[in-house]
Amino acid sequence: MADEKEPKKPKQQAPKGGDAKAAKPKGAKGEKAAKGEAAEAAKPEGRPHTNVKGGSRLRQRFEKEILPALMKELELSNRMAVPRVIKVVVNMGMGEATQNAKLLDPAAGELGQITGQKPIITKAKKSIAAFKVREGMPIGVMVTLRGDRMYEFLDRLMNVAMPRVRDFRGVSTKSFDGRGNYTIGLRDQLVFPEIDYSKVDKLKGMNITIVTTAPNDDQARAMLKHMGMPFRP
Repeated sequence: MADEKEPKKPKQQAPKGGDAKAAKPKGAKGEKAAKGEAAEAAKPEGRPHTNVKGGSRLRQRFEKEILPALMKELELSNRMAVPRVIKVVVNMGMGEATQNAKLLDPAAGELGQITGQKPIITKAKKSIAAFKVREGMPIGVMVTLRGDRMYEFLDRLMNVAMPRVRDFRGVSTKSFDGRGNYTIGLRDQLVFPEIDYSKVDKLKGMNITIVTTAPNDDQARAMLKHMGMPFRP
């Protein structure tokens, strides 16, 4: 018997109404270009912080109430010229860490509970023989807050933590640096409700620096006052 011949495979025809090249799949460059165009189309127009949907309570109130009030008070016609808070830096110095570096562990844990962000270890920039400090030695912990986390921290600081300070009569209006930035000092971390008193081995103070876009101290003071900063009368 003669060998059976294998059936021939039908030839693939190009789609009608277009070139045969259109049927070929796109290469890697074509796919990347298509993804890039889709990503650009999906991006929201304008700056993200000027049209806030959701987010923290203080951030929503700033965009809806505080920003128009500041424009009227400071006589500004452009929304972008209104001073804003860029970041908040919380620094907790531990001078005893020069003798025992393990003291930084509870400080980092407490600062992480207060801010909701993992702190970084700060190191000495230069050696000081009088304080027994060498360059590069860990001496504290620090956190830099931005975005919603920054607004949430400021909300808790001004409305929850500061009123818990003993004999609190307001913060000073003179703690500006001349360029619109404001610094507050707290003597202990127990004013924050996130800290459990029974688990604290030692009181630790901290410095809180509020960095703004204000060109001078007067505009920064007006902005913080509208946000709820309890200045002394």
